[in-house]
Amino acid sequence: MILSASYRTDIPAFYGDWFRNRLKAGYVRIENPYGGKPSTLSLRKPDVDGFVFWTRNIEPFLPVLDALCTQAYPFIVTQTLTGYPKALEERMADANRAIRAMRQVAERFGPRVLVWRYDPILITSLTPSEWHLENFSALARGLRGACDEVVVSFAQIYQKTRRNLAVAAQKHGFSWQDPDISAKRALIARLAGIARGEGMRLSVCCQPDLIPEGAQAARCIDPDRLREIAGVEFPFKFKGTRPDCGCAESRDIGAYDSCPHGCAYCYGVSGREDALKRYKAHDPNGEFLITPEKPPVSSTADLFE
Repeated sequence: MILSASYRTDIPAFYGDWFRNRLKAGYVRIENPYGGKPSTLSLRKPDVDGFVFWTRNIEPFLPVLDALCTQAYPFIVTQTLTGYPKALEERMADANRAIRAMRQVAERFGPRVLVWRYDPILITSLTPSEWHLENFSALARGLRGACDEVVVSFAQIYQKTRRNLAVAAQKHGFSWQDPDISAKRALIARLAGIARGEGMRLSVCCQPDLIPEGAQAARCIDPDRLREIAGVEFPFKFKGTRPDCGCAESRDIGAYDSCPHGCAYCYGVSGREDALKRYKAHDPNGEFLITPEKPPVSSTADLFE
């Protein structure tokens, strides 16, 4: 079983102590975001083929990665780094600091462990297409040799995304647009050329119509990469989380509405204030990342799925 930690929230940046405690306990409980009873998953070595970590700030999680390596858990670190202005990513770490931490991951665990995400691509009055070309080029130069893949996608304008963008645009005085498909494809083609020049291949997440020549569809939960890192074979099947998703089957151990980064385009939180409240109420010793409002029927830890 591959465990995802997590596309619902940023566990490495904010919940490292909780993850370490759950690893020691050997299991985790997960609230079903769509209703239904909670799940209990084993974190014991025979049951876990590997972890895929999603984050915008891996630096505070580096000691946990050291511990995982010592215990022979294979893992992939997928770090989002866009270098956007504060109006879009108000509380993100400085890009140079993020690059230093990402390079530490590659130096300690090998360049196959690190995957860079430059997404979502958002076209605004602050970040027009030419800005993206210059910005992406600078970030790619900083990461040259530390990773071999960069994953991109254009922002999907979900209801939460539209609402959060509207609030940020009014607060900071910028405008935004969702370009047509030809403009998106043209920009990604130019980004792919920049990536190749820095020794990386570019892949596109869940947007097959935007894949230029020389690029490919992304597999964010990539069993081939994970098996290469692990040095062993393990069974898996491809089972995406949404249309056009090329990922292998995994289980996510995170929770929505719990990431306090406050990015203007976020689809994982309804609003930063609610997410911040849930983060502050978080119990690092709890079975759940975020304790359910209604107590679960059972807290038995030995009924692993």
